[in-house]
Amino acid sequence: MSSDNIVFQSTTTNTATRLERIGAHSHIHGLGLNELLETTNKPSNSSGNSNSSSNMIGQHKARRAMGIVLKLIRQGQRSGRAVLLAGPPSTGKTALAMALSQELGPDVPFVNLSASQVFSLDLSKTEALTQAVRRAMGVKIVEETEMIEGEVVEIQIDTLLPNDNNNNTAAKSSSSSSSSPFTKSGRLTLCTTEMETIYDLGSKMIDMLRSEKVSAGDVVRIDKASGKISKLGRSFSRSRDYDAVSSTTKFVQTPEGELQKRQQVEHVVSLHEMDVINSRQQGFLALFAGDTGEISQEIRNQIDAKVAEWTDEGRATLVPGVLFIDEVHILDMECFSFLNRALESDYAPVLVIATNRGVAKIRGTDYESPHGIPLDLLDRLMIISTQPYSNEEIGQILQVRCREEEVEDAMEPSAMELLTRIASETSLRYAMHLIVTAQLVAKKQKRPNITLQDIERCFSLFVDVHRSTQLLLKYQKEFMFNEVDTNSGETKRAEEGDIGVKAEAPSSKPEPMVES
Repeated sequence: MSSDNIVFQSTTTNTATRLERIGAHSHIHGLGLNELLETTNKPSNSSGNSNSSSNMIGQHKARRAMGIVLKLIRQGQRSGRAVLLAGPPSTGKTALAMALSQELGPDVPFVNLSASQVFSLDLSKTEALTQAVRRAMGVKIVEETEMIEGEVVEIQIDTLLPNDNNNNTAAKSSSSSSSSPFTKSGRLTLCTTEMETIYDLGSKMIDMLRSEKVSAGDVVRIDKASGKISKLGRSFSRSRDYDAVSSTTKFVQTPEGELQKRQQVEHVVSLHEMDVINSRQQGFLALFAGDTGEISQEIRNQIDAKVAEWTDEGRATLVPGVLFIDEVHILDMECFSFLNRALESDYAPVLVIATNRGVAKIRGTDYESPHGIPLDLLDRLMIISTQPYSNEEIGQILQVRCREEEVEDAMEPSAMELLTRIASETSLRYAMHLIVTAQLVAKKQKRPNITLQDIERCFSLFVDVHRSTQLLLKYQKEFMFNEVDTNSGETKRAEEGDIGVKAEAPSSKPEPMVES
């Protein structure tokens, strides 16, 4: 047997670039409230530190009301209750829900669901809602695990070469277990400020040390149950070993006390994940399959009984999350009856629903109700209303979006003024789409800034709902399956913007510009 002292040294530094996609509400970082539930509209600085501000504009009453809901959720006093966000389109209902999820943090489950997702061919409506409700209900499990934490003093690797004359048996066993003819074993020396111990290493542990690029002087943590190795950083005692170190190198203190320690680890698991693990033969791997299918009620009852037992023993704690259902008016009476009954359960999350409907018919019936929701469910809801934005607030929102799209410095004041006017006369969503398109037009013209002409160019290329309706009525005879009677009074009202633009009806003001 030949032994060699091999120290694994990291010679290359891999820098990973984080891929960040810009979404409709990616600029929202919170509700923007202080401890007294007062709104703070401090815009984030232009240096890119957008986490210092919530980027929520306007809707002061709605934000304060959502702040009260947030406090009650954190105190655990809002389980099984429901909140309705009602208001016209483009008034920030979904943004309020996203801000609530940002304030709750990653430890509280937040399930974002569209009402159209309930109607599926694979699952029944009640099963889809049941899975959504149980995904929004978390269980915090506290476990004690044994950890080995210390500074690496030395890594010694012993490599056994196969010998045809003396070690035929060892060679056969090594070739059958691995494609490599070498058998590896080694020893790892760890120390703290008070003790030092040598541990024997197998081939798997050696491979993990190689993958983590552990070398002498690193502070590591090893989970005895799973064997996972985590590199915490580099010891301060080795900070002067090299003249130059990477800017990403993290220096930590050498651990104190004993090497083996017992540490409490908290895991937050949803009830739905526990249902899937116990209902499929694959166990935990079934979570990655995607299609969970129907889950029997018997399994759910057993999971609920086990969670109740753990709660009584103090091993687990219920974490009521938030289930957000957008466009809730799409649901029918069967779904509303299920939600009405689910709110009375002991394992019910906080239900937040949103709609932009006024007095409308309930789906599948001829009954009209406020917001298209049955009256018995409306009685259980705390309704938060949102109001249309003012011109000043629309300008601030567009500035936030320009900062998110990284075009704030390139947008000229005259272009921003025209963009604000377009948003006030058409819709806020339409004006947001013009930001990136105007930037592309400016790049094509090789201009460093977005000018007034770029906004006008995009305004002429992409029409809004009001102009699209006018073009439709102008050339309605050229379209197929036209159902508007040209001799009736509906055509005249449609030309004035009363038909076909009920969702986002712009004002009858003249267009903000005319293409030259």
